[in-house]
Amino acid sequence: MSENRQSLLWKDGVNYLIPFMLITFCFALWGFANDITNPMVKAFSKIFRMSVTDGALVQVAFYGGYFAMAFPAAMFIRRYSYKAGVLVGLGLYAAGALFFFPAKAVGAYGYFLAAYFIMTCGLSFLETSCNPYILSMGTEETATRRLNLAQCFNPCGSIVGMYVAMNFIQARLNPASSAERALLDEDQFNALKASDLNVLIAPYLAIGAFIVLMFFLILFTRMPKNGDRNRQLHFVSTLKRIFSLPKYREGVIAQFFYVGAQIMCWTFIIQYGTRIFMHEGMSEQAAEVLSQRYNIYAMLLFICSRFLCTYLMKFFRPPKLLAIFAVGGMIFIMGVIFLQNRYGIYCLVAVSGCMSLMFPTIYGIALRGLGDDAKFGAAGLIMAILGGSVLPPLQASIIDLGKIDGMPAVHVSFVLPFICFVVVCMYGFRTYKRQHAETERVGRS
Repeated sequence: MSENRQSLLWKDGVNYLIPFMLITFCFALWGFANDITNPMVKAFSKIFRMSVTDGALVQVAFYGGYFAMAFPAAMFIRRYSYKAGVLVGLGLYAAGALFFFPAKAVGAYGYFLAAYFIMTCGLSFLETSCNPYILSMGTEETATRRLNLAQCFNPCGSIVGMYVAMNFIQARLNPASSAERALLDEDQFNALKASDLNVLIAPYLAIGAFIVLMFFLILFTRMPKNGDRNRQLHFVSTLKRIFSLPKYREGVIAQFFYVGAQIMCWTFIIQYGTRIFMHEGMSEQAAEVLSQRYNIYAMLLFICSRFLCTYLMKFFRPPKLLAIFAVGGMIFIMGVIFLQNRYGIYCLVAVSGCMSLMFPTIYGIALRGLGDDAKFGAAGLIMAILGGSVLPPLQASIIDLGKIDGMPAVHVSFVLPFICFVVVCMYGFRTYKRQHAETERVGRS
């Protein structure tokens, strides 16, 4: 085995390849859940004849589950083990996905929101468990690179989720436009809604069944007990300790804004592209499907860029790369705002290349050196995913305005991701300065 693989997946003579592969597959599973869900904002808006703001409640329920369950998940993992946390996560994920069947039977939007919430309580368990688990599967010096490598497979699941959303949901929904649906009487509307919901729930039921199989695979596989030795729960003192560290405290803030930017860019590319393509003469459904295809292009770029960034971290400090890529994101977002043609959507695709390293890099920087406190530290960073619940509805409320000073509101709304990248850039720059000052101080001593 090469020295590079040894440094990434070996520690104290133990080979972590098989556990790494299994846990890394979980990254793909929650990537699938995230990116089959983003286009559902538009789908639910049409199916239930709602505004974009009401449709964005999908994201509130989805990322609200992350927020609500992060610290309970951390306490559970601290009391039991990373493996137990993964199993609970998979169980809740499957339960939420399978709950789509009774939600469809009732036919009420609120039941679908409940299904998303249950599902993402499971995803919160998974992310709170899997991210620090991967960090522990090797030396601390290679932890951020190892997490970036594992996170490379998250967008692979996202690609599958986008493909399924585009080809098995969006393309199969009734082609009636939002305007045409608004003219239907109550009986016609209910019949159309029931038909569309049958289409929408099928992929969720399929992934729920698959997650059950994954649950039993991990249940019967022997997994390492890294970081599972200390089971004492000193909740308040641990939080005080980790939040006293600037790199962690600021990392939680940066993660909140990064996740908000990511979800906004990947959710509202549908609205953004639909406006542009309908202006070119396409029907609404064709414009939506083509917009989702560009979302897949963005994810492919995201994957390629993440592998590239994992390699570049052999030569550049992660905080420096983080700041540079955040500046790139700001530049492309300016194009998204001011270009009102296909070049704008090209810029929106390019933003994904800049976002590729951000989540795992912020995560790795913030948790570096925390030891067993990383379990609670991970929970704080997972709670920061709340940014994906708070910020998209704000952007949706801007989009619903239609026009702002003569500009399409969907373009103006991307000022919110721009602000998010400013925050991420500041975190990367400030962390790099601290690390540089520490290196100089050690060199002088």
